[in-house]
Amino acid sequence: MSTKIEADELVIERVFDAPRELVWKAWTEPERAMQWWGPRGYTTPVARMDFRVGGKFLNCMRGPDGVDIWSTGVYKEIVEPERLVMTDSFADKDGNVVNGTVYGMPEGVPDEMLVTVTFEDVGGKTRMTLRHSGLPAGFHLDGANQGWNEMFDKLDELLAV
Repeated sequence: MSTKIEADELVIERVFDAPRELVWKAWTEPERAMQWWGPRGYTTPVARMDFRVGGKFLNCMRGPDGVDIWSTGVYKEIVEPERLVMTDSFADKDGNVVNGTVYGMPEGVPDEMLVTVTFEDVGGKTRMTLRHSGLPAGFHLDGANQGWNEMFDKLDELLAV
């Protein structure tokens, strides 16, 4: 596992002891994504994916306090099973983009960021690299780093079953 924080970009690399096709499915099939999406203590009661270039996704993370945090985005690039590129925005339950301040985030989170995920086969395991671009420095990058890593810990546990 490695994490790099650059100017406005978080880069996380993980190697999962699972075939690339299975890690790909965890990202691209709603019923699988619902099992790992969200940091520790969060559930994902809603994951909708119109999985095609130009299609949208809508996810709901439910916190331990019962508060829902919605996110949405548009798939910009899909190269199965190698690469996903999508926008990333906070949303309301109807999928409309909202500012992060709605969810208590401090000012400065852009309304749209970019997430790029690559999947590389390494001898039956999968090297996954996530790039989350457009995050303001400080609190936002630190929070995203913690959140993504907790999600990937959950994904690792799911793939080990």
